[in-house]
Amino acid sequence: MNIPNLLSLLRIILVPVIIIFLIQDSYAKALIAFTAAGLTDALDGTLARLMNQQTELGAFLDPLADKILLSTSFISLSIFGLIPGWLTVIVISRDFIILLGIIILSMMSVKYEIKPLFVSKITTALQIGTVFLTMFLKSFNYDIVSHDLIIILSWLTAFFTIISGLFYIFKGIQFINRTA
Repeated sequence: MNIPNLLSLLRIILVPVIIIFLIQDSYAKALIAFTAAGLTDALDGTLARLMNQQTELGAFLDPLADKILLSTSFISLSIFGLIPGWLTVIVISRDFIILLGIIILSMMSVKYEIKPLFVSKITTALQIGTVFLTMFLKSFNYDIVSHDLIIILSWLTAFFTIISGLFYIFKGIQFINRTA
């Protein structure tokens, strides 16, 4: 176990802390914990490269921690009515489709390499931004302007999430067609 992997585990451990703060209407504390989790995400990859500690465990843990953090944040915020439920469905569905594709490729013994696409990096940034901005605005009770801002950001996030999902579907089809 190395420092980058420990940071990924810390991100997973912070998830229930964030949810507990949200349940308690402690949005500022949830925002701080979410920001700390985001910092561990930036740090773990950077440290793994700088310290030459990239591992198979880390390659699995890092995206898993990201998915757990974002999925539970979206689910919680939509349950509390702070972001649209339809956006949560889109975000979770994309991740489920990608996971299903990986399972299918593995079952078919298709060799594949998953590299984050540029559109996926935009998608992730928008998803993180949506969660962060929602918690930030709720922390400071900006209810008048915040609803419209969250809706606009939600549509933008949904658009890129769908586009990213379609790119991954097409990539998966390409992998399958190469082996056929």
